[in-house]
Amino acid sequence: MKFLLIGRLGQLGNEFKHYFQKNNIEFYETDLPTLDVFNLDDVLEIFSNIKPEIVINCSAYNFVDRAEEDRWNPIKVNTIGVKNLAYACEKYDSFLVHFSTDYVFDGEKPTQYTEEDEPNPINFYGLSKYLGEQAISDILDSYLIFRVSWLYGYGTQNFIVKFLHWVEDTDIVRIAIDEVSVPTSTFTVVDAVMKSLDEGLCGLYHLTNSGFASRYEWALEIKKNLGLRINIVPVNSEEFHLPARRPKFSAMSNQKISSDLNIEIPSWREELERFLNCCK
Repeated sequence: MKFLLIGRLGQLGNEFKHYFQKNNIEFYETDLPTLDVFNLDDVLEIFSNIKPEIVINCSAYNFVDRAEEDRWNPIKVNTIGVKNLAYACEKYDSFLVHFSTDYVFDGEKPTQYTEEDEPNPINFYGLSKYLGEQAISDILDSYLIFRVSWLYGYGTQNFIVKFLHWVEDTDIVRIAIDEVSVPTSTFTVVDAVMKSLDEGLCGLYHLTNSGFASRYEWALEIKKNLGLRINIVPVNSEEFHLPARRPKFSAMSNQKISSDLNIEIPSWREELERFLNCCK
């Protein structure tokens, strides 16, 4: 099986790269500036040269606040770029694995979102990702789309890294208590994706660790696991005056993927502890 890994420089792409190398799986990797997914000619050229059987798309524009002003770039990457990849997969008979987000939901549902719930994004980042999902389902008959949430791994753009940066020079930090979702590790995602490919799954899945938490609860767990001597103050997210609205409750249920793979996905607390222990 020949893989093409797009977006190798991000934390999820890096986890896939590590998995492929560890398991001696043939793969080709690319990212900006080598491949601009917005340029269809570039996309078709790399598909023509490699002829991948499976394409793992980890590329994304995920600057949620910046997307409210810089609207063209999220559309280029998250919508048009994804459409180009879907077109190339159809042309070269490649199977596409793509990642979306819990931010396709508005956060008004009082219980965890399932795959049957209707998306209604309330920020432009979420809209660009949802349009990418639609592009895939319009072009391809067979694919895997995984919606993930609050992703973290070995990278620089995640809540854990930001939190540790915030507490470097202070012993008091203010964290939102009214945003709830599921902290999810890249290890959990890669493991479930590879099992899904082995089992021949297709379609849309919510892929997260189990349970859910507020940003504040997540920060408390980081503090506990690392033994930090800081004071974490719970506040409402409106205090930060961020450009993009966030859904208040965007936690997704992983029941469908757990059932179809017959696995028990670790809780977010278990996986966070494992990850932080590896980082010590």
